[in-house]
Amino acid sequence: MQVDEVGFYNRLLDYHNILYLCHRNADPDAISSAFALSEAIGGTVGLVDGCNRVASLLVDKLEIDVVESPDPKDYDLVVVVDTSTSAQLNDIELSNYCVIDHHATTALTENASFYLHRNATSVAEIVYDVLNCMGAPIMHRMALGLMAGIVTDTGHFKHATSKTFKTFGEIIESSGVEYAEVLDMMASTPQDVSMRIAMLKSASRATIERVGNWLVVTSNVSSFGGSASSMLINIGGDVAFVGTARSESIRVSGRAKRDAVNAGVNLGKIMEEISGHYEGTGGGHAGAAGIDVVADMDTVLFECVESVKQILQGKENPLSL
Repeated sequence: MQVDEVGFYNRLLDYHNILYLCHRNADPDAISSAFALSEAIGGTVGLVDGCNRVASLLVDKLEIDVVESPDPKDYDLVVVVDTSTSAQLNDIELSNYCVIDHHATTALTENASFYLHRNATSVAEIVYDVLNCMGAPIMHRMALGLMAGIVTDTGHFKHATSKTFKTFGEIIESSGVEYAEVLDMMASTPQDVSMRIAMLKSASRATIERVGNWLVVTSNVSSFGGSASSMLINIGGDVAFVGTARSESIRVSGRAKRDAVNAGVNLGKIMEEISGHYEGTGGGHAGAAGIDVVADMDTVLFECVESVKQILQGKENPLSL
């Protein structure tokens, strides 16, 4: 059952032992949202399968208590945070659960006891609205986390909307936390040598396909596929897909510039559609998405590129005018 922010908060009050569960390789948006809810309402932040570099920094800097690989049966209610498919939870068994999410499509809502879902650039913005409805103060650590979640999920505001900036401004005003403090914290995130090597390998293996004045780039690495696809966008690609081989499957991470999104590219829908060809999982946002399937990597990358080519064919790239 779909609920609004007030309904979501009121229903959580019916439970005493709550687990806020983040998707595998949790990002700052998931961690900060789970943390803010746990601080305001009570409960435990759970990681189904670790978190990424920046999220790990948040956990350390904000001293967030997390439980690794929690058993959902130990809790009265599981709040699934920033997660659209069961595959992102490693297909763990959930009984009594709810969902708070912002992705274009969220299959997990089908069997949820209740859910709060709306299109937003981050879950942190939705969580802020929940806190606002309940009159909860935005404390310093909560504000730092929520702001970091918004910054990272919007690609440092590249995909921000007027609502994003409004919410971000309200967090600053209510908490007193300055934007510079968030940037300083995130700038301290170490980049280990393995990540730097992955970025260089991704660039050296890149294949470029030109569609009019658009550049669609593909590559592959053994890890850090999401970061690699973002890097390929930063150095000139309009849309990028990077494949990563796993033990029994492959993952393709996709990124697109705002101009490509404005031209009709929606990576979340593209990944969801292609995943259906292989009984896998895929989805995300218009400008950032991923797919997990058991298939040949080159075949999946080819399908991704062909889908984008059909959309961009005959459309002008504003940067090239």
